[in-house]
Amino acid sequence: MAIEDNPGSRTSYGEELRRRREAAGLTQEELSVRAVMSRTHIAHIEAGRRRPALDDAQRLDRILDTGGVFVTFLPTRGEGAVAEHFAEALRLEERATVIRVYGPKLVPGILQTEAYARAVLESGHPPKTPDERDKLLGTRLQRARILRDFTSPVVWILLDEAVLRRPVGGGEVMAEQLRHIAELGASHRIRVHVLPFAVGYHALLEGFVSLMWFDDLPPVAYVEGLKTGRVLEVPSVVTQCQAAYDHAMGDALSHRESLAMIRSIAEDYDRAEHQ
Repeated sequence: MAIEDNPGSRTSYGEELRRRREAAGLTQEELSVRAVMSRTHIAHIEAGRRRPALDDAQRLDRILDTGGVFVTFLPTRGEGAVAEHFAEALRLEERATVIRVYGPKLVPGILQTEAYARAVLESGHPPKTPDERDKLLGTRLQRARILRDFTSPVVWILLDEAVLRRPVGGGEVMAEQLRHIAELGASHRIRVHVLPFAVGYHALLEGFVSLMWFDDLPPVAYVEGLKTGRVLEVPSVVTQCQAAYDHAMGDALSHRESLAMIRSIAEDYDRAEHQ
């Protein structure tokens, strides 16, 4: 079988899916209906551009009667450099031309300073060895490289005020982190908007979301919760996520007002440290 020749290969995995699908006499559209997946997603898997989620692989095995082949040989995501549920989103993030992120509790990864990221990783559960933390830290800091090109991707960041007020790593770490965000915003490399506590409930309060657009792929949404995450690519669902983001953006402070709030809170952290 093709997958067994290279278990971690997306290409061989996709070729095997195509072979099994055609042997079953199914078109991509017919398989998509039975597997509750979009035809586009199946096409991307067959082309080696995407990796199916575990539950997708389970449905493919059941529908194509493969005896568990697509679960057993699910392509690897790397060497533990990121959480399993985030690896697909990371790959897509690197290809995106437009990224719009909502951070409800923590500073989004592409904006994290080394000190802030280290504080997050050291506080996680289960505890990690120093080597594990260093590997995760390196990967997280590498994500910021996408901001080196001033024009692409276009990045919008929407932050709940809780992100600014939660003292991750202490006052000194937070002051540095917030100044970093303010500098990126002031340089117009990113747009930053804050959803203040005064807004109360808003359309994105339930959790993290990252919206991504591409030159050669349809847009996707990545949503994340405790130890879970999923790339959403069904057009109607992605559209709903985009609409929720737009709705929440309407409740947010302007870019200028948001930068002023971020700088003010950074100064509060500085004063508290000095006292």
